[in-house]
Amino acid sequence: MTDALSASPEPAIAAHNVTLTLGTGKAPVEILRGVDLMVDAGASVALLGPSGSGKSSLMAVLAGLERASGGTIRVAGLDFGTMDEDALARARRGRIGIVLQAFHLLPTMTALENVAVPLELAGHADPFGRAQAELEAVGLGHRLTHYPAQLSGGEQQRVAIARAMAGEPAIIFADEPTGNLDTATGHAIIDLIFARRAALGATLLIITHDPALADHCDRVVVMHDGRIEERAA
Repeated sequence: MTDALSASPEPAIAAHNVTLTLGTGKAPVEILRGVDLMVDAGASVALLGPSGSGKSSLMAVLAGLERASGGTIRVAGLDFGTMDEDALARARRGRIGIVLQAFHLLPTMTALENVAVPLELAGHADPFGRAQAELEAVGLGHRLTHYPAQLSGGEQQRVAIARAMAGEPAIIFADEPTGNLDTATGHAIIDLIFARRAALGATLLIITHDPALADHCDRVVVMHDGRIEERAA
């Protein structure tokens, strides 16, 4: 799937005049105000901007976690703007991997189970074998049976990265993946994300306040007040 997407002339992400308005009545809140964004297949893009600028909301819309109020969105060749929640969930499967600042690991599951169970639910032929291979790829082959509470913050994020990558997605979304980590651990996680992304040949859209992380990307996009304000090489 990744190779097919990379070979396609269609962008991995194509968003035009995307809006997101929350609330109704006399005081609706405009979160996104006509966002246009094009991301080529295989590219890495950093999304920068102050808190409240709409970065996370834009990522949620592009990843199919939130329905846009208006505009057109095509992701991995699919029209996300016309899909309901169930269809979006199916569309994400095998196409999109998501890494968040909060690790969102299930505390009653081991590292192996946290990665394998989503694969199992998606109908993967060998979910535990694939999960073990991805955990070994992120340096946690010796932690397969450990629970989240037995892992450091950096190790928990490695499990979250393995979970996001295990389905071999064409597109990876990462929202402040180093935000809960110390500087040294954060740099190691940056290197890991880019190494795994390169191995998959995936497109990467990453939200960050970290200039070092943005410097790893092909392109930087800056948001302000719900709009894309500028683009930097």
